[in-house]
Amino acid sequence: MSHQMLPTMQKIRMMIQSIFMISSIKLGKELPMGLVKVRGLRIWMVQSPQMKKQMLKRTALRQSMNLKQLVYGKSTSLATSSKEVQDSSEDEETDDDFFKPKGEGNKKLREGMDSGNVNTDDCSKFKSYEDLKYWKGEEVYESIRDRFVTGDWSKAARRNQVSKANFEDDDRDDAVYGDFEDLETGEKHEGHRVDNSGSDANEHEDESADNGSESPEEDMDEKDGGKFHRGQPNEVGLIDKMKEEIELRKQMNVAELNDLDEITRLEIEGFRTGTYLRLEIHGVPFEMVEYFDPCHPVLVGGISLGEENVGYMQARLKRHRWHKKVLKTRDPIIVSIGWRRFQTTPVYSIEDRNGRYRMLKYTPEHMHCLATFWGPLAPPQTGVVAVQNLSNKQASFRITATAVVLEFNHEAKIKKKIKLVGYPCKIFKKTALIKDMFTSDLEVAQCEGKEVRTVSGIRGQVKKAAKEEIGNQPKRKGGQPREGIARCTFEDRILMSDIVFMRGWADVEIPCFYNPLTTALQPRDKTWLGMKTVAELRREHNFSIPVNKDSLYKPIERRPRKFNPLVIPKSLQAALPFESKPKDIPNRKRPLLENRRAVVMEPHERKVHALVQHLQLIRNEKMKKRKLKDEKKKKEIEAERAKDEQLTRKRQREERRERYREQDKLKKKIRRHSEA
Repeated sequence: MSHQMLPTMQKIRMMIQSIFMISSIKLGKELPMGLVKVRGLRIWMVQSPQMKKQMLKRTALRQSMNLKQLVYGKSTSLATSSKEVQDSSEDEETDDDFFKPKGEGNKKLREGMDSGNVNTDDCSKFKSYEDLKYWKGEEVYESIRDRFVTGDWSKAARRNQVSKANFEDDDRDDAVYGDFEDLETGEKHEGHRVDNSGSDANEHEDESADNGSESPEEDMDEKDGGKFHRGQPNEVGLIDKMKEEIELRKQMNVAELNDLDEITRLEIEGFRTGTYLRLEIHGVPFEMVEYFDPCHPVLVGGISLGEENVGYMQARLKRHRWHKKVLKTRDPIIVSIGWRRFQTTPVYSIEDRNGRYRMLKYTPEHMHCLATFWGPLAPPQTGVVAVQNLSNKQASFRITATAVVLEFNHEAKIKKKIKLVGYPCKIFKKTALIKDMFTSDLEVAQCEGKEVRTVSGIRGQVKKAAKEEIGNQPKRKGGQPREGIARCTFEDRILMSDIVFMRGWADVEIPCFYNPLTTALQPRDKTWLGMKTVAELRREHNFSIPVNKDSLYKPIERRPRKFNPLVIPKSLQAALPFESKPKDIPNRKRPLLENRRAVVMEPHERKVHALVQHLQLIRNEKMKKRKLKDEKKKKEIEAERAKDEQLTRKRQREERRERYREQDKLKKKIRRHSEA
């Protein structure tokens, strides 16, 4: 330590001694002054036992509550390990242990607890039934008999009276010994409760000698003359005022409710937390009592008013990546939404750019889709888990899909694409009567103005149902006209061989089906069975998959079309030039003499003709041999080129390796020179 720091350190030492003297005067007894060590700017000093107790008490109050320990209790191994760490830390305490930086003691304690907590059991999981009571014993029956409807309720009433008396005593003690504030003057008065133990009485006497001061950490503000805790603001904030108002209102409510009898207080306040209740449930099936298992407790919960209704829900669904098969529309699945589990048949869809919901036969492979189904309503943003059955003997992954509810009571209509096919039965100029596309005149009226198209690409439009046209007359006398024939207009004249089709969208009906799970009404070792899928039914009854013959691929057979001969009108023939005019050559019954006469060659002509044929045969054979030779030579040249290319690539690869090796050596050499 330098000589310049000595005066400063002496001042700090004198200030600490004066603080200790003031504290000893306020407490009415002498405080043990220990060593004061100054290291840099950190100061460690010995505290009195009373100050240490107050600090430990405040630290315990400031600690956050552990919800896991409140619900499941403290683990024995964890408690013993923490005690051992605390005992070892207390045994190892010396005078030098007071001079440690802030947080080192807690750090050691935390490390000891973590090291001893590695192999402890998870108390939040129920693993064995050995620690449970034997609920079939007579003593256990007698101990809980009065808690049911058939028991003696007078004992329970007496227990409630005793607990109520204790609660009123506690409230009275809090009212007598609690802190209060004088609203007229604004002064705060702090009360202290007196215990029977001698040590606590001495402590409270010492505190009362200090005029109500809580700890020696309080200092006097010489300017304002008021008390304040170190580290807290002098003025009370808005939040503290609100807390005080809430606490005051709560105390006033409790004081008013204490004057009422128990029945009136229950009607006004309701059941307090921790009160034992008897619930009377009507309409419970006898199977629930018969197959009740105490190892599977029954949870009693409540739902909001909107969840009591049944309707359509839309959820954003995605098939689980570990589930092997895709999901099919209208196949039953079991969904778990909130407090409910039920079986339903969803319809999958996807939203197009124009806002239309298009039905999907199967769920997408790696993408979300929309699922619409019927069931008890759940609020939006509720999570959904879907499975296909509840059997535990499945080799594959059980979770089928996950989803989240988007809307309920959804009115969006789901559409599916259809293609109607028809054939012309009567053709006029640019109008035709189309049959086999509709089944009734009502369907034709619904599709008036829709676009139709032929396979050849001619566009048209549906006009209206044909009632008295030529192609719509009944075949028998007295019969009704045939329905479902539409009159359509086209861009151009169509043929009888054309096929007319119309693309449209039809509404999809969502089945109003949901089946609640009744697993509590059957033994636990029995698997709940609901509606089966179509594939499971076919597999059980050994049915084959129905085949639509129209959906099978067939070989395309196109007959050669015969066109009528070209007929040019006489008025047009007169305007054509002579070369373009059709020549009317009459057909001869007998062929000409040139075609009918036989040609007889002379012996010399025969020899010349035979020689020409031989020369032509020799020439053809030479051309064949030359062609085969050229092909063979071409193959040899291609093989040599491939071999040369392979050698060239090998040589280039070796050259690149050598070049890269030299560049690497040069870089290493430069790096060594730069480091040196």
